Amino acid sequence: MNHQSLSAFIWAVADLLRGDYKQSEYGKVILPFTVLRRLDCVLEPTKAAVLAELAEKTKAGLTPDPFLLRKAGQSFYNTSPLDMRKLMGDQDHIRENLFAYVQGFSPSARDIFERFDFAAQIERLAKNGLLYQVAEKFAGIDLHPEAVDNHAMGLVFEELIRKFAEISNETAGEHFTPREVIRLMVNLIFVEDDEALTKPGVVRTIYDPAAGTGGMLSIADEHLEAMNPKARRTMFGQELNDESYAICKADMLIKGQDVGNIVAGNTLSDDGHTGRKFDYMLSNPPFGVEWKKVEKEVRREHETQGFNGRFGPGLPRVSDGSMLFLMHLVSKMRPAQDGGSRFGIVLNGSPLFTGGAGSGESEIRRYVLENDLVEAIIGLPTDMFYNTGISTYVWIISNRKPAHRKGKVQLIDASSFWRKMRKSLGSKRKEMSEEQIADVTRLFGNFVEARLATTFDGEGKEVCRQIVLADEEPPLAPDGGKVKLAPLSRIFPNEAFGYRTITVERPLRDEKGKIVLGTKGKQKGKPQADSSLRDTENVPLSEDVEAYFKREVLPHAPDAWIDAEKTKTGYEIPFNRHFYVFEPPRPLSEIDAELAEVTARIKAMIEGLAA
Repeated sequence: MNHQSLSAFIWAVADLLRGDYKQSEYGKVILPFTVLRRLDCVLEPTKAAVLAELAEKTKAGLTPDPFLLRKAGQSFYNTSPLDMRKLMGDQDHIRENLFAYVQGFSPSARDIFERFDFAAQIERLAKNGLLYQVAEKFAGIDLHPEAVDNHAMGLVFEELIRKFAEISNETAGEHFTPREVIRLMVNLIFVEDDEALTKPGVVRTIYDPAAGTGGMLSIADEHLEAMNPKARRTMFGQELNDESYAICKADMLIKGQDVGNIVAGNTLSDDGHTGRKFDYMLSNPPFGVEWKKVEKEVRREHETQGFNGRFGPGLPRVSDGSMLFLMHLVSKMRPAQDGGSRFGIVLNGSPLFTGGAGSGESEIRRYVLENDLVEAIIGLPTDMFYNTGISTYVWIISNRKPAHRKGKVQLIDASSFWRKMRKSLGSKRKEMSEEQIADVTRLFGNFVEARLATTFDGEGKEVCRQIVLADEEPPLAPDGGKVKLAPLSRIFPNEAFGYRTITVERPLRDEKGKIVLGTKGKQKGKPQADSSLRDTENVPLSEDVEAYFKREVLPHAPDAWIDAEKTKTGYEIPFNRHFYVFEPPRPLSEIDAELAEVTARIKAMIEGLAA
């Protein structure tokens, strides 16, 4: 059974709830019941052995927990003699029995249902006479891993959450990231480490500070397992939303991960993994979400701990906290001498350029660029996410750059790498194919400059696209057609994104036009600045300030000078500017000829009607 038909089947439960529940409340019932049935199916083969072990160890006066985990073959167990099928045999006591069954789970699994506030839903369903019917529906679904593997189960959870988010007018993108975006990110953070990751017994930690339903952790885990089944992979995460946290924890539980590594809470104000460092990290923090609720705690850490804390470089404006997650991840990087780290984070466009020299955003960019942490930034197509159509970018950050990447940043414009989806999902209308993901991965992995050659036939119809590397010749244009070349991958030195903002002063003059001189202290005898004529200029770091001033300013304002005390260094990454291709307008004669042709055609049509 594929995930669409399975989720459609589960969705049919909504028909039972209609009338007694609002549409926006369906998820409160369907999600925990889906998790319950999944855990029920996973434990089914070892149920009898666990109960026998419980009786034996209890009789012997031993603490049964470690023995039960071993018998269950999972990182959780259930000590109730009941299961979902047995619950169906006693319709009159379904409420009490279901409570008892849930309470029989080991503490880590029981916490999942507490996060869902499942007890309240059991009471409500029982009150409305729906509990048995809903439980019966779920008891009839086979969610055993042999029938529905972990990957398919993850897709089921995602589709259900998206549907519930849509009907309750919530932002589905807060809960999860499209799978192909995660696959691209996973490829990018692992591509340079193929040799190390395929060694027997290799141990790697992976962390997501905004874990959602655990999609990023799951795909990273699957990718590493495919590369090296003998690798030891340990997942860590933190999630604010209780329902997403419960699903993530359930997913990790089934995969045998230590669910103590998945923490509930706000990562920015209450780091659930204080002092820990990780090998790889992935994150898709909320776009453009203000951090006013945690401002007090974040500012305190910034002011009292400085660079010993997470937010030393600076703080972004309160209206967008995504750069706080960037700094949080930088603070979680394993030191370079211990092997270092690499992480991928999805951000919107504003972290690239928002804020002038000296602002919090600019200082954060300055920190990651001057410390040579930015490996690449990849521009994604628009309309890729479920809750927004805006442009998004994947930043790849590492403190263990290979020698050929040191001091450089690669920009890849993958905004044209998409195909139209058969059916839109919320704001998501586009997706990246496996081939397109592979193309971007190769451009990054090979660290090459490249152009995209788009070939058009004589009628202006696109024929094909081809990636042309820096040392390759572009394809020839067909008869009557043309080939358009656009930059696709570009490599820059870190300092290319830096600039100095200089303050240009002009003298204050009295009514007679005479320059006003200072009379006291350091300013005595010096021309006084006219604040109304004050201006600023941004000078690239690669240029000499004095040379720039003489060339660009003095010819227009011979009496100007630079106030050196006000000079600030800033950084911005004008991504689109580096990929802009100027297209000259068509010749006027061509436009006139076209207009004359259209006019003649309209005239002929009017004459035909008049006749």
